[in-house]
Amino acid sequence: MVPGAWVLGDPHTDPWQGSFTMAATAQANQSAHPERPGRADGVCSEFTVFTEIKPGHADALRRDLAAMADAAEAERVHAAVRQIGTLHDARHVIFDNDTRFMFASVFDGSWDAYIDDFAKTVVGERFDKVFSHSVGFPGVKDPGVKDWFIAHQAPANVFVSAYPDLTVQQIYKDHRVEEAFEEVLDTPEFRAALENPANEELVNTPAFQKLLEEASA
Repeated sequence: MVPGAWVLGDPHTDPWQGSFTMAATAQANQSAHPERPGRADGVCSEFTVFTEIKPGHADALRRDLAAMADAAEAERVHAAVRQIGTLHDARHVIFDNDTRFMFASVFDGSWDAYIDDFAKTVVGERFDKVFSHSVGFPGVKDPGVKDWFIAHQAPANVFVSAYPDLTVQQIYKDHRVEEAFEEVLDTPEFRAALENPANEELVNTPAFQKLLEEASA
């Protein structure tokens, strides 16, 4: 062994096993309402709501949506989304000459836990403000809000995910591992380890060669 060279394969504690507060809850809770509308592709499910905008409220709704896109506000929303840990994406659309509103999203896990988790964060407050411009919205913390969402939800005819087997948490972790590994690749210690004869057997395995190929792609 070359003195001071790192030997690949030494046991290390994985530093990327962090979890987010609400994701485990959402994954663990099973929906009490299996009849919830919406399609799934692997671990991903879609949720699309169409509502009627209150007469004269379109401009106020537009302002509230613009406020969510403000840099400081967007940072708070993104932090809450990471706390929830199950939301892939979301869209807000005003259409039909300012008379109708659509909210669409893709999420992991239980529909009920997804709605519950949103209500516990700053996103729930934003939902209240945005949906307050929709006819009949009871409030995100109202006991009847899930029934209201279901009454206004339209399941997709077709729903396809580009990564149906990956949850948001797995994507977060994969990204953290990739960033960390890229940092390791750039170090002289890693280059020395690749050239270390003690590591030759490991470096030449198909699995390790595939890892290097993927990292350089």
